[in-house]
Amino acid sequence: MIGVAVRADERDIVAEFFELFKTLWEFCRSGVRYDVVLCTSVDYRCEASRLLLVLGGAATAFDAERRRKVKSRPPGFIVSDEGKRVPIYEAMVTFPGCINCVLTEEATGEPVAVFEQRGEVTTLRVGYNIFAEARFLLTAGQPACNAGMATLEIHIEFLRNWITRSGIASVEIPPVPDGHNFIACLTHDIDHPAVRNHRFDHTMLGFLYRSTIGTLLSVCRGKKPVRALWKNWGAACMLPFVQIGIAKDFWSGFDRYLEIENGLGSTFFVIPRSNYAGRTTDGLAPALRASRYDLGQLLPQLKRIVAAGREVGVHGVDAWLDANEGRKERVRVSEALGTTELGVRMHWLFFNKDSPAMLDQAGYTYDSTFGYRETAGYRAGTTQTYQPLGVTNLLELPLHVMDTALFYPSYLNLDDEEARRLVWRLIDDVEHFGGVLTINWHDRSIAPERLWGDFYRDLVRELKMRRAWMPNSAQAVAWFRHRRAARLESIRLEGGVMKVRGQTDGGDTLPSLKIRVFKPRARSLSEHVEARKAAEFVEIRLDRATDFDFAI
Repeated sequence: MIGVAVRADERDIVAEFFELFKTLWEFCRSGVRYDVVLCTSVDYRCEASRLLLVLGGAATAFDAERRRKVKSRPPGFIVSDEGKRVPIYEAMVTFPGCINCVLTEEATGEPVAVFEQRGEVTTLRVGYNIFAEARFLLTAGQPACNAGMATLEIHIEFLRNWITRSGIASVEIPPVPDGHNFIACLTHDIDHPAVRNHRFDHTMLGFLYRSTIGTLLSVCRGKKPVRALWKNWGAACMLPFVQIGIAKDFWSGFDRYLEIENGLGSTFFVIPRSNYAGRTTDGLAPALRASRYDLGQLLPQLKRIVAAGREVGVHGVDAWLDANEGRKERVRVSEALGTTELGVRMHWLFFNKDSPAMLDQAGYTYDSTFGYRETAGYRAGTTQTYQPLGVTNLLELPLHVMDTALFYPSYLNLDDEEARRLVWRLIDDVEHFGGVLTINWHDRSIAPERLWGDFYRDLVRELKMRRAWMPNSAQAVAWFRHRRAARLESIRLEGGVMKVRGQTDGGDTLPSLKIRVFKPRARSLSEHVEARKAAEFVEIRLDRATDFDFAI
């Protein structure tokens, strides 16, 4: 059991942190002795039987008692004694001259986390507040320069490692569905479903440039194969015939994704209002943000998508800043399709700190906006669905990979091989940490002039090969809700055997949860651990009430 002693204003982020690191914990109660105590305030006097972690990015009375030198440092990178590197965004201190160090500041090499042994109890003083870091990541999000780091997952891994290296097993409900290695959500933003809707506007002129001169330049630079040149030039030549209705619209086949994703789930986000650019906090949004299609135009395709077991969500325009408008947008799509519960992703990924509350009030079950337009990776620092602070029902399904971020010249401008290396590394991450990888491939990205369909097919094949569960977004969010509702009810030692009991209700149509026990990696933090040796664990499926005995 972990006891947590924090200030009152930290309790909300602590509760959310332990929905991600789903283990048995509680806020400290007087007179209770815990295996592990996490403390951000020395005003609390909680007893730890094995490991006490004192967290904070400022000098404390705890440091003064030990006459420990403390130096304030600007935010920067820290490195663990096992070679793991992670950014710190909030207050941080180092402890110059201290020994027994498990974390150092990268820039100076000074200790950031130091430990001492007093009797049976190991005390680890950590020079930053893990809960403050979690709050920053889940609200502000990390800058694009650190997008490739699953920062919050690494913090959780640090904590787990400190526990297991102190001779204590870590019992968790991991973010991994039984029978799979991780979750992948395939999603599609429907922005431009028909080139016929665009006549001499920014979108049509952009298509003509990119399909002709732009493709030629890409071929010359090795970014596209020669065959792409013939396909795009052919499409440009056909454009006048498409516009007058005597040739097939080469953008209108976005439901071809059903063939690529045969047997899998996916989600299509549709814009609820045509020819409306929406607003920003400072006034009207740029006119080119407006989409030219009407929901009625897409109803036959959308009904085929729903009939095939896929999901349709809202590609919101003003929902991110106005709950009433968000409710209207939800109702438009709901009435058109006869659906009730809907998720949302904002058009152009418009979002601010108040957006989760607006979307929650508007009645959406989940949002999938929190990600990057310009790169791929972990804006929230996590591979998991989480609940933004201050909302009642909404869950956030973070966005990790978007086609335009990978291939647009104004963003990463990668060729296929470079994009493969980047995205496959993100798949490695989610295999390691568990959780979900959310991918956005736009409606016309498998058509001229983009021609990103081959890469997408390769990506889907790779996800299948790695045993990903690929539901639609609503099903993935439902699985995380199921996990949030599950509980570890007791963990105790009897004669060298750890007895664990887990409890869950419902979720019968979803993959099962699991209980996972990470074995102790050492007897104390002072004991050398082979850094490249993976943490060992055993696990069992969690169905309803499950008892699990494990010999320590």
